[in-house]
Amino acid sequence: MKTMVALCLPFMLIACEPVNTQALARVNGVEISGRHSPMTAQALEKIIDRELLVQKALEAGLDKDPAVAETIDNARRQLLAQAYVERVITKMSAPAAKATPDEVRAFYNDNPALFAERRIYRVHELVVSAPPGAIAAGDMDQIVAALKARGTRYTLTTQTQPAEELPLAFLPKLSRMKAGEIAVFPTPLGTTVMQLIHAEDAPLAAEQANALIEQFLAGRKRLEVAAAEVKKLREGARIEYVAQVKR
Repeated sequence: MKTMVALCLPFMLIACEPVNTQALARVNGVEISGRHSPMTAQALEKIIDRELLVQKALEAGLDKDPAVAETIDNARRQLLAQAYVERVITKMSAPAAKATPDEVRAFYNDNPALFAERRIYRVHELVVSAPPGAIAAGDMDQIVAALKARGTRYTLTTQTQPAEELPLAFLPKLSRMKAGEIAVFPTPLGTTVMQLIHAEDAPLAAEQANALIEQFLAGRKRLEVAAAEVKKLREGARIEYVAQVKR
């Protein structure tokens, strides 16, 4: 079964546990170290390739380029922020960080379209960079024709996806649709229009879904802890906005 994309976290929290390292190779005198764990030859060769490219980038002074330097600093700050969140999370008690059997059971029961009534969908998917109100009524061909006439950007694809690879917000409506029906969904970047071609029942029993649900719920708890910590920090901080930004 494919990864449950619909249950993935909005961002990944990076574990920051102390690890032992060992020398793996030297590239132009620069030592490459790694964890004390099995590493394939292919993986090591990729690390060597990266080191060669990094060395040439440094020789070319790319680390001094303002755009590159800003990207490096942003990445560093993101890693530090994630490391701090991870430290806060590790201080949680084990029961607080882990989903309970009741929580797992409730999530399974509350999301039948993902589990007990799971389906594999074949759909025409139209992604539009415009709000739902810009979508004309009619069948898919008529909708596309109207978008073309207005010069609205869109992409149209045909996909086969199990329920867990679709946005969770789409599933209640999709699960009730019949072949040929069309649904319009607002998205952060515009609108997604889906026309159902075919749906095949593929239910998941609770015992099959439990591990995935536990993983998702644990991740959601981590995000809740992170959000609570940020809220606390903002309440105690002095924040001054010195530039006008679009809101």
